[in-house]
Amino acid sequence: MGCCQSSFLSETHPETHHQNSSSSATPPLQHQQPRPSAAGAAASVAPAAGVPAFAEFSFADLKAATNNFSSEFIVSESGEKAPNLVYKGRLKNHQWIAVKKFTKLAWPDPKQFAEEAWGVGKLRHQRLANLIGYCCDGDERLLVAEYMPNDTLAKHLFHWENQTIEWAMRVRVALYVAEALDYCSSEGRPLYHDLNAYRVLFDENGDPRLSCFGLMKNSRDGKSYSTNLAYTPPEYLRNGKVTPESVIYSFGTILLDLLSGKHIPPSHALDMIRGKNIILLMDSHLEGKFSTEEATVVVNLASQCLQYEPRERPNTKDLVSTLSPLNAKPDVPSHVMLGISKEEEAPATPQRPLSPMGEACSRTDLTAIHQILVMTHYRDDEGTNELSFQEWTQQMRDMLDARKRGDSAFRDKDFKAAIDCYSQFIEVGTMVSPTVYARRSLCYLMNDQPDAALRDAMQAQCVYPDWPTAFYMQSVALAKLDMQKDSVDMLNEAAALEEKRQKGGRN
Repeated sequence: MGCCQSSFLSETHPETHHQNSSSSATPPLQHQQPRPSAAGAAASVAPAAGVPAFAEFSFADLKAATNNFSSEFIVSESGEKAPNLVYKGRLKNHQWIAVKKFTKLAWPDPKQFAEEAWGVGKLRHQRLANLIGYCCDGDERLLVAEYMPNDTLAKHLFHWENQTIEWAMRVRVALYVAEALDYCSSEGRPLYHDLNAYRVLFDENGDPRLSCFGLMKNSRDGKSYSTNLAYTPPEYLRNGKVTPESVIYSFGTILLDLLSGKHIPPSHALDMIRGKNIILLMDSHLEGKFSTEEATVVVNLASQCLQYEPRERPNTKDLVSTLSPLNAKPDVPSHVMLGISKEEEAPATPQRPLSPMGEACSRTDLTAIHQILVMTHYRDDEGTNELSFQEWTQQMRDMLDARKRGDSAFRDKDFKAAIDCYSQFIEVGTMVSPTVYARRSLCYLMNDQPDAALRDAMQAQCVYPDWPTAFYMQSVALAKLDMQKDSVDMLNEAAALEEKRQKGGRN
């Protein structure tokens, strides 16, 4: 997996995030653990789960992930013609990502770019395509986000092939985008640049999410709107400034898109609304398939959002409270309403016979894994450390004492205490133990911290590259992160290593 270079392995140092990373002589920005918060958002909406901590990526990592920024990996709607291209990519830990590559002059100040990226990277929510990292390497400026595999709202509304989006799904899109904006506003990021149907993406479940890229302040060109001027907030045309009210105006244009299924200039739409020609405004493909009462609510909300005077527009909480009662078919999955096939889950059974450890990991049976790790003790650490006599210092004795206390806590299932003791052992660094990393990985799983568990399992692999237990623990952590296919792949890799050992590998 090439785990030693993975962003999962870096420790968290939030206080360093204002360092300038433009020079190779400057220490790189460290990873900051996100602080999920749903304050101000709808009570039923949970923060994002299983999203990696925000990190700085090397340009080499992103180059490898995107196959040297191959044109075949471009996912921007305008293809190679766009000034700032978006690529899909895959990291060495098998995670799919979206990489936005800016032109060299877009962000001349690396410190400004890094600080802005860190600000957006703190946000974590299931209604966002979350920002998980950035790259500020020489003249290169890139953002890294969760990859959304099912296209944009614009593609599904304006360029559909098999079926248009049904009414209930359109209402869901409006609600989810409103919830995303409300969350961002509650977290002190109320501005969103160039909000339009291309910024709404669909994840692997078909759920709509708001792209995090629009939360970045725009670069030196100062342009916050790339769309036709007919769709631009009137106050932006007057003074060139984006305000929270400007975002509401842009949300109104998305409501028009959802209602009509096509691009309608706001001024033309408002004339139709004032003339009570609501039926003419509606998408003809929805005829007889929508609630007139619900459509009237959405039309009225769009009209309020598109008011000429910013102060007369609703706020994000108003958007959520107006749309929430309309959320029909709450039990129908988005991918069904969107008419797309959800990616099939990986097969539940591995390809090879499994050992007791493999069986426990395939079931994510943490209790059984704990029993096996207690029984095997440090048998697999032989040969991973060769210490000289000079290294047997008082510090060494203290370190081994910390490990001993960790082992005692581990046996007694005091997993939080075990984490503390094993962390003391690891921080000294004189002796490197893959078993300690595996044990601490399980402790993190017992405390519902799968991201940290995956980091430790990957670190165990770095220390001992062919150790099946390291792969097994990664499999369990990936399963807890709902990455089922990757989990089964890792389980099979672990089983293959075990089979190799039994045929004459390391004992």
